[in-house]
Amino acid sequence: MSTLSYDVTGAAQQAIEQQIQTLVEDRIASRIFAKDHTLWGPDAESESAIRLGWVEAATVSQALVGEILELRNSLKADGVTHIVLCGMGGSSLAPEVIAGTAGVELTVLDSTDPEQVSAALADRLAETAIVVSSKSGSTVETDSQRRIFEQAFNDAGIDAKSRIIIVTDPGSPLDKASREAGYRAVFNADPNVGGRFSALTAFGLVPSGLAGVDIQAFLDEAEEAAEVLNEDSADNIGLALGIALGGTSPLRNKIVIAEDGSGIVGFADWAEQLIAESTGKLGTGVLPVVAGSDSPEAKLGADDILVIRLVSADSDAELRENEVAVAGGLASQMLVWEFATAVAGRLLGINPFDQPDVEAAKVAARGLLDARPEPTPANFVDGAVEVRGGAWLGDAASAEEAVEALLAELASDGYLSVQAYFDRIAYAPLEGVRDQLAAVTGRPVTFGWGPRFLHSTGQFHKGGPAIGVFLQITAASPTDLAIPERPFTFGQLIAAQAAGDAQVLEDHGRPVLRLHLTDRAAGVAQLQDIVAALAGQASALES
Repeated sequence: MSTLSYDVTGAAQQAIEQQIQTLVEDRIASRIFAKDHTLWGPDAESESAIRLGWVEAATVSQALVGEILELRNSLKADGVTHIVLCGMGGSSLAPEVIAGTAGVELTVLDSTDPEQVSAALADRLAETAIVVSSKSGSTVETDSQRRIFEQAFNDAGIDAKSRIIIVTDPGSPLDKASREAGYRAVFNADPNVGGRFSALTAFGLVPSGLAGVDIQAFLDEAEEAAEVLNEDSADNIGLALGIALGGTSPLRNKIVIAEDGSGIVGFADWAEQLIAESTGKLGTGVLPVVAGSDSPEAKLGADDILVIRLVSADSDAELRENEVAVAGGLASQMLVWEFATAVAGRLLGINPFDQPDVEAAKVAARGLLDARPEPTPANFVDGAVEVRGGAWLGDAASAEEAVEALLAELASDGYLSVQAYFDRIAYAPLEGVRDQLAAVTGRPVTFGWGPRFLHSTGQFHKGGPAIGVFLQITAASPTDLAIPERPFTFGQLIAAQAAGDAQVLEDHGRPVLRLHLTDRAAGVAQLQDIVAALAGQASALES
């Protein structure tokens, strides 16, 4: 195991010094590993009693390794060299990080965008097997992806049953249907582990193991980390990180997670869901912000921001005030952050294992799919951008003025959330607007691809503090894809998901600016120009 270590300054250091001895005396670490479901208060007991399996996942999951490796060899013998993961949220984020860090190819399809789905279908279908991961078995995105891949295999003369692998909870609708269908393999995960805590279960291991990751070494490292985290000691890194996340006073509720030489690919994206969905509820919580080491938020010095740098074990970089540096291997870091999030939940006085506001956007999307109302008329059109917004738009007459009007709604303790509902692979450069907008606003900015963020930060945006403003970007597609045996298409599904989420945010009184790109390439270029112009104006004012 690469050695776990941390360094800390400022408010987090003070909080750790003041609180860690109490956590040690209360035996919080050993009680978490003993699955003490009373740690988060009476209101959380029923949920936490069935959500603490993650503490022993590194050991329990050892039994899966042989079966996964056997299937990997069997697939290779059949000429299958390409694994596509159909999953959302906790079912996709961990495998993406595990495979990426190991340098192993895994195609993660966590979108309902027709162009992204089409690209996945067109990529080496003859050599492809899909892993369909869904805890409940009823996730609409993964169900739709499975249906269209199954049809594509059959249309290509490939036995679809031999190319579909399922990961789900025992007894779920998907579990039963998949066994009846005779799919290649069905793996059951521990039902006592929530999705965002499932990195060390079948959800993290099956897709990454089939793609070629050394999952035995991965689990061995996590087991060693568990031995460290189980100790009621002031040196317990999990207790310290938990205090940093949820114990500063006043609470630094924007956690900027900056990659700074750790060698772990995309870790902050995984941690983003873990923290946001676990803590963002009852009007409180901490907002994780995925950033780079030189992103504006890492240098703002605002009193509501804590910067956590992911560093290498031999890093000698000097920390600024109010920063934390964490080093360690991927498996051990995953367990540390799961543990720390549970500790933070206790300190914040919330249940870290439920997600009461995630369902609201799903319900709204289903309602829109059933009703199929006409789209809300645009306030106005500017080039390739249709603009929709509330009364706060005022007399804005261009897309740039609309963005400025939204930013004017941003409170001094607030944040901006950018949410792009289209192909995150083809249009990945759009994420560059995040740093620019953070520089323009002087406030934290999150960037999420829809619909996948609905399964992560979507909980915080609705259940956390009412301090966010929202820039939603949707895009027309010249092509659409029918979903077999469903009365809606992928294009209709992603449109309903975006509209449903905007509706729920607006119902919560949050300002939402909706920009619909009538032409993807032209609209993205126009939006990038708008943000660049705003950044240029901000830079000129500073100088």
